[in-house]
Amino acid sequence: MFAPQAPAFVKARPETGQKTQPSSPRKSRGRVDIIREKAGRGGKTVTVVKGFVGIGVPEKERLAKAMQKACGSGGTVKDGRIEIQGDKRDEVARILAQANFTPVFAGG
Repeated sequence: MFAPQAPAFVKARPETGQKTQPSSPRKSRGRVDIIREKAGRGGKTVTVVKGFVGIGVPEKERLAKAMQKACGSGGTVKDGRIEIQGDKRDEVARILAQANFTPVFAGG
């Protein structure tokens, strides 16, 4: 008659034939604050991202590189914070949300 079928949520890997459970949505990696600063920078505006918990410098550098590319500006990782040149808060928030962080606009 009919061959039994796997439930719809179980997917078979074509290369191995093994069945896997669907991946759950990625968990939030925590809140990070996005701040715009001008003080002590000769009047130039800088977007600062701080408050990272549980990630190292190499991952911060990868995030900074992605932010620089998306914003078309320079930036650096300094003292555990990511600094992007210019007021680029919206672009930075989008990159952080894609990386499963919860971006929060802080300060003025």
